[in-house]
Amino acid sequence: MKPPGRVVILGGGSAGWIAANLLAVAWGRHGTAVTLVEAPDIATIGVGEGSTPSLKRFFADIGIAERDWMPRCQATWKVGIRFAGWSPAAPWPDYSHPFTTQVDVHTEDAFILNCRNRRLGHDVPVQPGDFLLNGRLAADGKAPMTPPNFPFRMEYGYHFDAGLLGDYLREVAVGRGVIHRQARVTAVTRADNGDIAALATDRGEAIEGDVFVDCSGFAGLLIERTLGVPFRSFGDNLFNDAAVVMPTPMDRAPPVETVATALSNGWCWTIPLQNRFGNGYVYSSAFTGADAAEAELRGVLGVGDDQPARHLTFRVGQLARHWERNCVAVGLSQGFIEPLEATALHLVLNTVELFVRHYEQGEFSARHRDAFNATISARIEGVRDYIVAHYKLNTRTDTDYWRANAANMALSEPLRRVLDLWFRRGDLAEELRRRSDQTQFGNVSWHCLLAGYGAFPPTGDERRDDVDFFADRGIAAFLDGCSLNFPAQAAALERHRHGR
Repeated sequence: MKPPGRVVILGGGSAGWIAANLLAVAWGRHGTAVTLVEAPDIATIGVGEGSTPSLKRFFADIGIAERDWMPRCQATWKVGIRFAGWSPAAPWPDYSHPFTTQVDVHTEDAFILNCRNRRLGHDVPVQPGDFLLNGRLAADGKAPMTPPNFPFRMEYGYHFDAGLLGDYLREVAVGRGVIHRQARVTAVTRADNGDIAALATDRGEAIEGDVFVDCSGFAGLLIERTLGVPFRSFGDNLFNDAAVVMPTPMDRAPPVETVATALSNGWCWTIPLQNRFGNGYVYSSAFTGADAAEAELRGVLGVGDDQPARHLTFRVGQLARHWERNCVAVGLSQGFIEPLEATALHLVLNTVELFVRHYEQGEFSARHRDAFNATISARIEGVRDYIVAHYKLNTRTDTDYWRANAANMALSEPLRRVLDLWFRRGDLAEELRRRSDQTQFGNVSWHCLLAGYGAFPPTGDERRDDVDFFADRGIAAFLDGCSLNFPAQAAALERHRHGR
């Protein structure tokens, strides 16, 4: 069996052009023609401008160096996310959730042990950023760029301009043979067996394909409107369904972390690019209106009415099936979970890579379609559960929105089990190992969230040094020494701008 002769992708943006590049790399050498069709007047939504470390792997897989793409996309390095104001009951106003990296093998055990002892009531340090190298780099404003003599692999994400990233990936894909058709689809033709046969465009073309990739965004033109795959809402789990976004000037050296700040009816992201901050307020329209949300965001940012704002609405959930007949949905067409942990592009990459693997293992047939659908659905639900935990565990009581989130009992059984194990001092690591193929968030990530929220019982009266692994293992000195190897973010970006 050979790869499909013709792959047709509907829709551009980050999702479409990521899919085009990955499929061209996977099957282009076998003669597969990859065609991407997009309407010339549809802009990238760009709700989020941050990534997880999966984007680093993507660029390595397609052979693109950071010094080539980052300056073009106004990109900066991202070592984690800082959450501010989500849990006033915690002993600290904010906490850092760093991306874990290879160095952390020397320190994460101390973090887990201290969390265990804190769950037992001992007063020991449990701030996630104090135990993990990227947390140290975030505090120091340093880029995760290693010198040649540093013997560990670093993991990190990026902040970037989503529109510029889509443009750059388009150039790369077209330069490698992907066919780009700028046209509006006017009709979808189906074969006798029900598969999609061709896309008719306003230019009189009939673009035929063997496999179709739906990157048409929330419209779901192929997977929903043509093939009729139903959408399953997560509205009972996650309340947010709208956002208002606006940029502000970059007035200092770009930080190396996203900041997610809790507001009255949702939260605001602050994402540092090279040339500006990207800001957005994600909120629930059931608790506040668009005008009130915009006014609140302007107040937080100190921005007047002369700065234009853009309003977005979205639905949170996923398709019942992500691969239907000869069509696979990627990106917003397959579902959406609000951008709290920057998982959108991670799920895009995950979907395309798993589709290629299952399609090849099935000898380019639908033999493993059910297994693919089950895996992708479970992984999206795993992301949902992790995001839901941020809201369920909040300790704010200042608005109906936060009280409703804390009282929400629409929790999945896996999430109930994780929270139950944590508060009963059970073995959380074993539970997460058992479900490791269903979620990208492992033991350390869950400990970052739960410890960051201060989800512990009251401490005893006396502090005991014999149960503090942070002090016993000299974690602070170790990470301070490691941090000396890294440059400031501004200096590292300047080297890239000069092609070094």
